Amino acid sequence: MAEQEKWQWQEPGTAWKGVGLYHITLTIPDRQPLLGTLDIPGGDPTMTVVRRTPLGNALVDCLLDIPHHHPEVQVLHFCLMPDHLHAVLYVRRRMPTGIKGMVRGFWQGVKKLGRASSILPNDIRWNRQEGIENRKRQEGIENRNRQEGIENRNRQEGIENRKRQEGTLGLQEATRHLEAFAEGLKGQMGDEAYYNLPSVFTEMPFIRPMGRRTQLPNTIRYIDMNPQRLATKRLKPGFFRVQQGIEIGGRSYDGVGNTTLLMAGQFMPVHVRSVWVKAAEHGDNQSLRDYKNGCVLAARKGVVMVSPFISADEKQVMQVLLQEQLSFILLADNGFRDYYKPSDTLFDGCAAGRVLILSPWPYDVEKRKISREECVALNGMAEEICHQLEGDRNE
Repeated sequence: MAEQEKWQWQEPGTAWKGVGLYHITLTIPDRQPLLGTLDIPGGDPTMTVVRRTPLGNALVDCLLDIPHHHPEVQVLHFCLMPDHLHAVLYVRRRMPTGIKGMVRGFWQGVKKLGRASSILPNDIRWNRQEGIENRKRQEGIENRNRQEGIENRNRQEGIENRKRQEGTLGLQEATRHLEAFAEGLKGQMGDEAYYNLPSVFTEMPFIRPMGRRTQLPNTIRYIDMNPQRLATKRLKPGFFRVQQGIEIGGRSYDGVGNTTLLMAGQFMPVHVRSVWVKAAEHGDNQSLRDYKNGCVLAARKGVVMVSPFISADEKQVMQVLLQEQLSFILLADNGFRDYYKPSDTLFDGCAAGRVLILSPWPYDVEKRKISREECVALNGMAEEICHQLEGDRNE
């Protein structure tokens, strides 16, 4: 039996002390790139690597040290970004304190390193204004090649518990240096003053339990694609910056993607009618098939398709458009949060300039499900956009 098939999966309602898989994200709230810098060799996003700062190295070692203190926890995968850390943890047996308590302990540990790093002397502190690595300290970090080899192996095999000669996971030079510096500060300032220092890690890591088998490979893919997607956003900032106040027919939209699609010559809404779906359920699928094929044929001729792509049949049309690298405008039922980036193939479509995502509404953090009223409204807006833009071209 494959190892993955032996795992027990977190299901809704199960205790947070139980066996399960968890996606952990620790973020520097103000998004300062204190953990690393993005290196894009030759301007190729697929070759992107994150060069770690001393604090980034220390943070990774604290993560990999978790199984030493909690043997029931295995670090399956991780990715360090300039301003945040992703990790997938596997709890192999019931925990005495639960995953939340364990993550809180990890957070308290890295907060101490964050306090120390916030006032490190300039000769060893990361120069984040210029985004370059500072020179090696005398005690410095010397094993970058070994670290990069570990990261590459992690992507293929997952993270194994590394044993050093003493048989435990020790902290690296960066961690030891920050620990020593922190203890020195405490001695000079006193505990109360030291603990009043600001820490760059002011928010507890976000914990998301995974309840389906498909979530693990999807999450790992999402984590692994983070450096490449950040590099793509930096190389093509215009396609990923949220543009506000896009006026179409007297209505205002926020948008992400290629706004020049609004200047195309022809537009067509994609709206699969319920009458075609019901007929197909009774064996007559000719009308439904002809409509969907017609949408794709029109797109192949340069017509820009416009739709919220809500129903399963509409989503099939969108997938074909993505696969054939055809242009379309997607109407979203929620706005754009800070640091928004499209997911998966939509991201690639935006990077290539083939996709524009529009939303008539501001971002709602509480929103989970689209309502029927919103579906009707968005379909109406798709038709409105097509009529308005084609009307503008004909004037």
